[in-house]
Amino acid sequence: MITTYRTLQGDTWDGIAFKLYKNEKLMTLLINANPEHVGTVVFSGNVILVVPDMPADASETLPPWRREN
Repeated sequence: MITTYRTLQGDTWDGIAFKLYKNEKLMTLLINANPEHVGTVVFSGNVILVVPDMPADASETLPPWRREN
């Protein structure tokens, strides 16, 4: 199943990553999945982005208080 995200006016890659993954550092994952938007810094509304699953090891990069139990 492909997951998508519809942007809001003013969304940024790091902001979207934080909304979806609770980790802005995963914005690279989003950018790589949406190469047609690589040059976008601030999105207009209603752009559909592909949202890949968060890598299983991503939670290990978070500090202990940010990890889910």
